[in-house]
Amino acid sequence: MVDDQQRWEALNARGTPEWFRRAKLGFFIHWGPYSVPAWAEPTAELGTVESATEWYTHNPYSEWYYNTIRLEGSQAWQHQRDVYGGRPYDDFIDQWRAEHFDASALVGELAEAGADYLVLTTKHHDGVCLWDAPGTDRNTVARGPHQDLVGAYADACREHGVRFGAYYSGGLDWHERPFPPIGEADTWSWDGLRPLDEGYASYAADHVRDLVRRYQPDVLWNDIEWPDAGKNFEPHGIGSVFEEYYAAKPDGVVNDRWNVPHADYVTSEYQHMLDNEDARMWENCRGVGLSFAYNQEEDLSHALAGPMAIRHLVDVVTRGGRLLFGVGPMADGRLPEWQSQVVASVGRWVRPAGEFLQVTPTDRELDLGPDVWVRLGRAEDGSTLAFIDADTPVEVAGDLLTPEWGMLLDGVLTLAPDRPGAAVVRLS
Repeated sequence: MVDDQQRWEALNARGTPEWFRRAKLGFFIHWGPYSVPAWAEPTAELGTVESATEWYTHNPYSEWYYNTIRLEGSQAWQHQRDVYGGRPYDDFIDQWRAEHFDASALVGELAEAGADYLVLTTKHHDGVCLWDAPGTDRNTVARGPHQDLVGAYADACREHGVRFGAYYSGGLDWHERPFPPIGEADTWSWDGLRPLDEGYASYAADHVRDLVRRYQPDVLWNDIEWPDAGKNFEPHGIGSVFEEYYAAKPDGVVNDRWNVPHADYVTSEYQHMLDNEDARMWENCRGVGLSFAYNQEEDLSHALAGPMAIRHLVDVVTRGGRLLFGVGPMADGRLPEWQSQVVASVGRWVRPAGEFLQVTPTDRELDLGPDVWVRLGRAEDGSTLAFIDADTPVEVAGDLLTPEWGMLLDGVLTLAPDRPGAAVVRLS
């Protein structure tokens, strides 16, 4: 009889699917009832605030609104009282209409920007499901939009040639398993704040199985944790679910946030969990602003946009990772204009230069001076590519691969002021 350890080892023996190895840019879509109030304090990036209480009390993630409004005295708690009279969070489910939702148009916008894959929040920590999930009527078919939003996105991804991923919060469900709000104690630990029991493990496993059966996602992206009673190969154990998933989707991948002995890749988030970026296969996720979901308090001034967004993408890729860049539709289903501007700015660079992101880390070094931003990668033909961004001329020997926004003459690279991002030079 094969024991659990042998079955975990068998899962870990899988190779990385070629499509995911080559995927360098994904988009992360957070959309839910929290998109109705769409409110958070735009404070800081995760990983830059030492105190857990300070982070959660002033949480910039609007998708955490259900938690933050329960922290008495927080600005979100006050906002909920002032604007909504302290009404229950679930009122937002029925106020969420998605009246201008066009999955094909939105996914097409992201595909035009160079998306290799897309990950959608099928259930966030508030427990609201974006499909007709088994075991709950807190879903978007029974309430609110009265639509299968997961199915719409999955179909749109396949229409536009983008791989589809399903985010699922297995670690928290503040409705199905209520706990005190996170942040009352100054600790980053989830102990005593997440469900561990077999009943919830079964509930969550049924959801993931249903997502696989209906939508065949290319990525299963769990968050926070997995209930301890389901960290095994029992009938509702996540190990059994993984085996079924790979049988149905041989080139599928799962992330690391199940906290079990298997993952196809590991994740970092903004400036948090950066040790994971030393792994063989990793992904950095962050929003275009300080929130993943739409936050009406944010605008372009809070965004990682234009050449700075490209610098982050290139930095991640040349160190061996991929970027999952978060956008948040408004409650009506459209991206806010400023987020569309960020997406378009990424596309201006990726369309002509995205092919050069097929690089791996290199030990070669290139010092072009303190005022020049540069990253190096080893191309598939063995040559070294330099990604260079500078406002003044740079002396460098090589061939310019992106003449659309610069020129390289007599060993001097000059970039156009309106460039969308770094120039790419094949070094001599």
